[in-house]
Amino acid sequence: MQKSSFLDEVVVTELKGVGNKVAEKLARVGIANLADVLFHLPSRYEDRSKIVPIGALQSGQAALFEGRIELSDVVFRGRRTLLIQLSDDTGFIQLRFFHFSASQKTTLKRGQWLRCYGDVRSYNKSTGLGVVHPEYTLIAESQRGEKTEGFRPVYPVSEGVRQATLRKLVTQTMERVNQGASLREFLPDNVLSQFQWPSLESSMQQLHLPVVLSNHEMSEQSAFKRLAFEELLAHHLSLSRVKKGVKKNTAPILTQDIKLQQIFLDQLGFSLTVAQQRVIEEIAADLQSNKPMQRLLQGDVGSGKTVVAACAAIMAYSSGQQVALMAPTELLAEQHFKTLSAWLQPLGIAVICLAGKYKGKAYQAIIDEIKMAKAHVIIGTQALFQEKVCFACLGLIIIDEQHRFGVNQRLALRDKGVTGDVFPHQLVMSATPIPRTLAMLGYADLDLSVIDTLPPGRTPITTSVVSIDKRDLVISRIMQGVSDGRQVYWVCTLIEESDVLQCQAAEVAAELLKTSLPDLAIGLVHGRMTADEKQSTMQAFKRKELDILVATTVIEVGVDVPNASLMIIENAERLGLAQLHQLRGRVGRGTIDSYCVLMYQAPLSKNGTERLAILRETTDGFKIAEKDVQLRGPGEVLGKRQAGFMRFKLADMERDASMLSSVAQAADTLLQHDPKTVQLLIQRWMGDSIDYADV
Repeated sequence: MQKSSFLDEVVVTELKGVGNKVAEKLARVGIANLADVLFHLPSRYEDRSKIVPIGALQSGQAALFEGRIELSDVVFRGRRTLLIQLSDDTGFIQLRFFHFSASQKTTLKRGQWLRCYGDVRSYNKSTGLGVVHPEYTLIAESQRGEKTEGFRPVYPVSEGVRQATLRKLVTQTMERVNQGASLREFLPDNVLSQFQWPSLESSMQQLHLPVVLSNHEMSEQSAFKRLAFEELLAHHLSLSRVKKGVKKNTAPILTQDIKLQQIFLDQLGFSLTVAQQRVIEEIAADLQSNKPMQRLLQGDVGSGKTVVAACAAIMAYSSGQQVALMAPTELLAEQHFKTLSAWLQPLGIAVICLAGKYKGKAYQAIIDEIKMAKAHVIIGTQALFQEKVCFACLGLIIIDEQHRFGVNQRLALRDKGVTGDVFPHQLVMSATPIPRTLAMLGYADLDLSVIDTLPPGRTPITTSVVSIDKRDLVISRIMQGVSDGRQVYWVCTLIEESDVLQCQAAEVAAELLKTSLPDLAIGLVHGRMTADEKQSTMQAFKRKELDILVATTVIEVGVDVPNASLMIIENAERLGLAQLHQLRGRVGRGTIDSYCVLMYQAPLSKNGTERLAILRETTDGFKIAEKDVQLRGPGEVLGKRQAGFMRFKLADMERDASMLSSVAQAADTLLQHDPKTVQLLIQRWMGDSIDYADV
């Protein structure tokens, strides 16, 4: 190999110890060439810079320690185990080996000194602290306390690829760099000079062969930030290519039936806000193009997104196209079905609902209507993209609460409407306001429309924060509220991801309220009830047959009861700001003043105090979203957990938020002036992961 070679031109089998079998295993973690070796970055660093006395070890700590073997024995406690008792001048610790060889048993004998590294755990009072399968080195007593290796990188691994293997590969690859091999530089010169970042090779040196630093200190290094920027840029470019790829396709041109739309608006009984009118015009312009619309509609709780969606649906119907509206829950799908049926059926537009509860003949009848174009607007959950569902002419897809769906799910529904090279339009809606900086990265494949005003008539919501110790006082206030004609939500939350525990909490709360308020009608809704049971109870609440509705967070979306003007949320500190804001939006829909009481379990952390305080101070969803990102990180706001949103090697959109504007600018520069680099950069960071631009 010549010294001027690029590392991405050298296959990994040129390294010592890498034959075809090892190469196959490395391919599973995305390593095919020497550049891939260096871009297989550490996920964390182990502190091996100091030796911790055994007496100072703590449970839950990963540490380096030394000791003399006092006892070595094979025992049978359910399984054959080699137990080692290790001590220094300060204390004892037990080492456990469930898998060991005869030579290990012989070597690990009484009197031998060991230097060990592992996760310290507390097993029981009799045995004290212990480590299972520690890494260890045999040392002489005279070697105690010698200088160690400092901070060691820990790499993501897969079956058959060990840490030791990856470290050897990195060492060999860095030797090639020292001999003149190099990595291709993809960042624009103006970005490198703006941030005064080191070269790519120097950055890799710092990350793979670090000086003594903590994990936090490492994330503050310029080398780390430089690579985090490049990773964010690759993700941004990937989504930008989705938009560009979509724009290459064609879509049905949807025309406006002005007369039909005016009839619809006249029958509403209220006027649209300026923001709604502006957004409808933006969407109409997209739909009248022969390029597929890819638009994100953001609007706070109660801002009127459903009316906007209905106007788009009317355009599709007027052009002979079907509409599919996908919601994350059957409850929300049913709510949309009722609302849109009332609005659109009088116009001759057939609206049906397809949800998981429909079986047998009922299910078959619905999918037959869809296939024969007898259904114009089809509302449902993920059941919409089941294999048996065939649309006659799907021209518009509307996805509500889009942060609960991943890109793959959006594409699965989109593919239902592809005919030849003609693709359906897509409108995705979110009641979770997303800060613009995050939207630039998280939704670079979508154009953005924002409804930034609430309709007239929405009453302000006064929010208070009280300790759960004052529950009795809150209950007594409920009695007064109901006597004034109010209806009440009582929301139960649990931190555990368990439907059973959530339901039990709601049932206990309902019984408590029935005992404390025997003269009031109290209903209960939770996630383990059938859709019909939930719907029946909610309709009774809407008809004012119930004074109090006790519920889990299942009512976060899809319930519209104008007379409900008081909400109590138990253990509010356990929920994120976005979810609390959505729940609070269930009240304030009528003409009387509304109230929300956030009950918390003392003591509140500093973070918890800040989060609840912002809800007391403002009802502006965008301000709340900004605070949510600051306090909890962007993962929840962007739906990472629900939808498998971006998984980064180094980058963190909360920590690196200040770079996002520069990331977007750098992406525009590369797309305009150096498009060949775009594919290489995406390949470097995302490998062979799905290319959304081509699906």
